[in-house]
Amino acid sequence: MLNNKLKSLGLKESKNRIGVFKRSFVASRKLQNEQENEKRPRPLKGIRVLELGQLIAGPFCGTMLGYHGAEVIKVEPPELGDPLRIWRHLDADGISPWFRSLARNKKSCEINLRTAEGKKLVRQLADKSDVLIENFRPGTMEKWGLGPDDLYKTNSSLIYTRVSGYGQTGPYAAKPGYASVCEAMAGFRYINGFPNQAPVRPNISLGDSVAGLTAAFGVIIGLLARNKLSSNANLITGQVVDVAIYESMFNMMEGILPEYDRFGEIRQPSGTTVTGIVPTDAYPCLDGKYVIIGGNGDSIYKRLMQAAGREDLTTEEFATNKDRVKHQELIDGAISEWTKTLTSKQVLEKLEKVNVPCGSIYNIEDIVNDDHVKERKLIETIRVGKNKSDGGYDLKVPAFMPKLESTPGETLWAGPDLGEHNHEVFTSLLGLKENDIKKLQDGGIIGKTI
Repeated sequence: MLNNKLKSLGLKESKNRIGVFKRSFVASRKLQNEQENEKRPRPLKGIRVLELGQLIAGPFCGTMLGYHGAEVIKVEPPELGDPLRIWRHLDADGISPWFRSLARNKKSCEINLRTAEGKKLVRQLADKSDVLIENFRPGTMEKWGLGPDDLYKTNSSLIYTRVSGYGQTGPYAAKPGYASVCEAMAGFRYINGFPNQAPVRPNISLGDSVAGLTAAFGVIIGLLARNKLSSNANLITGQVVDVAIYESMFNMMEGILPEYDRFGEIRQPSGTTVTGIVPTDAYPCLDGKYVIIGGNGDSIYKRLMQAAGREDLTTEEFATNKDRVKHQELIDGAISEWTKTLTSKQVLEKLEKVNVPCGSIYNIEDIVNDDHVKERKLIETIRVGKNKSDGGYDLKVPAFMPKLESTPGETLWAGPDLGEHNHEVFTSLLGLKENDIKKLQDGGIIGKTI
């Protein structure tokens, strides 16, 4: 007995030492990586992106690229700027915090694209760029003489990235592409909600963000392809990346199409559950809150029902997910009756002890204050303006995933003031002289901030 205890103590001590060693090793490697990261160039350093889009979808693509080192030049209408600058809540400086977040790491220059001189300036910028992003209605860029065929004459390696509601071709191409309408066409709205009720809209522009993410992925693929084609001087090494919002959302529809094709099933809205997977739902608790429980794995389901005191629902009749789907109402009802007797915290504590996937439903305040979120550095704090005396302030913004260990992305500055980089773009990049700039300003071709 004594020997067993000594062995047990020795084993515990050994495990503790291993644990300390692992934590020390991880911390040391983390510090080493941070020090090395300062010396390493970011993955997209040296890539210049010309962003002509407004609002969300196109600019979200530019933000992703800029976060990982690309130089993003955002072209905005003089005096007006991107409409997102004045959307929703405005800060003391009159600019939306949303814009300060979405336009981070970008350089703002003002060019009037509706003038011949403005189009000429944009063409010059496109000739010096690796990537162009636009999210105007299809045909607009061609009307301005800035379509792919126009720009490839002088820059055959350009990755010409286009984001629209329905794509550049097809009978719907010319329709205005609002995310809400495109989400509906993609089938997303149909399944999102409760049976026999109007479909529910998520309180974000999901289609725009998903399309922006899809566009960023397309840009990276285009750049990789360009590198492989660059040895052939006779080829146009750039290409058009054609992103449609409705198609980006349709890509998220998982097994809905193949299930319809093989079984003729049209998946219906299912409220807070997922069709054909049991149990997974939001369950009510004693304190008025809900908890999310995902107990659909066979062994997980048994542990869940044992914790809920319902071993009677763990017999052979409920052994597999296929079996449980037949009894969904009974199973979900039993779980709900149990969770209603406990606070949300008590439910989570009991289920975490038996390794059942579960969690709270966070609002943004919960996210900001969560220790795991802090440890993962999901939220960054950036400075808008220089200091408080100049009206500057700190602003929390989301970091962008994925998290790269050796070359992580970072926010270098907040979304710029309108025309903040006019001088740099027009003089350093395009080589314009002061008198040329003055003429363009007087003609309303470019912004007056220099």
